[in-house]
Amino acid sequence: MNWLIHDYREDDLAAVVHLIDTTAELGQESVFSLAECISALTARQPAVVAVHQGTPIGAALACVAGDRAWVMRIAIASAWRGRGLASALLMELERRLIAARVRRIAYVLPEEDLFGQGLLKAGYLRRPAVAYFEKTEPLTGPAAGVLEELGGRVLPGDLWGKVAGMEAEKDLIERRVVLPLAEPERASRHGVRPPRAIALFGPPGTGKTTFARGIASKLGWPFVELLPSRLADEGNLANALRTAFARIGELERVLVFIDEVEEIAPTRGEGALPGSGMHGVTNELLKLIPGFREGDERLLVCATNSIRSLDPAFLRPGRFDYLIPIGTPDRAARSAIWSRYADGRADVDLDALVGASELFTPADIEHAARIAAQAAFERDLAQAAGAAPGGAGPGRTGAGTEDYLAALAQCRPTVTPAMIDEFTADISAHARV
Repeated sequence: MNWLIHDYREDDLAAVVHLIDTTAELGQESVFSLAECISALTARQPAVVAVHQGTPIGAALACVAGDRAWVMRIAIASAWRGRGLASALLMELERRLIAARVRRIAYVLPEEDLFGQGLLKAGYLRRPAVAYFEKTEPLTGPAAGVLEELGGRVLPGDLWGKVAGMEAEKDLIERRVVLPLAEPERASRHGVRPPRAIALFGPPGTGKTTFARGIASKLGWPFVELLPSRLADEGNLANALRTAFARIGELERVLVFIDEVEEIAPTRGEGALPGSGMHGVTNELLKLIPGFREGDERLLVCATNSIRSLDPAFLRPGRFDYLIPIGTPDRAARSAIWSRYADGRADVDLDALVGASELFTPADIEHAARIAAQAAFERDLAQAAGAAPGGAGPGRTGAGTEDYLAALAQCRPTVTPAMIDEFTADISAHARV
């Protein structure tokens, strides 16, 4: 044995944090974040440190709740892996826990891992019927006050799953944005830096706001929407932006959404002369984004219907990691959206609805579905009153194909062929995914 194991001391903090941070890239993961480990160390929860010639080479720490302890992390310097140090650290940590009258010791791995075999050899039992569930509770204390002041809230946790259709866009956003933010240590292991700011662009009504809300829901982060029109009501838009971002900086984690961002970041020189109000607003936003990006658990999502109207400096890679196009749903996406409204009814001809709704956005389809549902509702009321069924077939519940097609005939798609041509050109000129 070439090491000495001692109880954690306050002057070990920097070295232990470095070990935890750097060994995540070597597969030494945990369901506990680095911040949670630091909190446990500063709260003097049980922890041990292995030292070789005065240099910390390993650490193990736990947190205790009643008669149960959770092993939060075992971190081993790369040169010392495979030498039995992990087992030695675990054994010493267990001794401290037993002395603290702990009866059950748990270690939750994020997935099947080689270290699981070591735990089995150390006497741990794998509980196959146990699943790890995590719930993010609403904010309390000062952070809750800040969130309320900003008009933000924690959204329901199922919004991402409710995004219907648009599977290509959904898959891209999940891979590029959601997963790196949800799995920062795994991302770091592969040299992936989680995004801090993205822009969604495309025709109106294509679901950019829905995607922003879905990302916040999936991550469990508070959602704050900054409305340019509301900020402008305060008189000085640049100052209102600065104040809002200062308050946002008080939140530990947050997704900030700015819709129609072209209103506050238009191309300078085109109607926004130096010294004019909008020129100063654009400059202020350009200054605020780098500071916002310094937070590890923050994401800025901006949406625009006209990306070509935005100032080029606003969109450069140093400020926005991805510029993601969100277009009208293709045939497969429209079929998925219509399936949701048809709710599996066999009498609904999805192919007919898909063909009749070309260029319709998800919002357009929702509007048509509402019209059809209202028609079915009114027909049902008429039948209940003994009136003629209106040729729709007695006894049927819910809208049918003819109801949906009639509703589509009343609606005009938001997006025109000219908009699609412009959007296609914008993808070539601006998209960065």
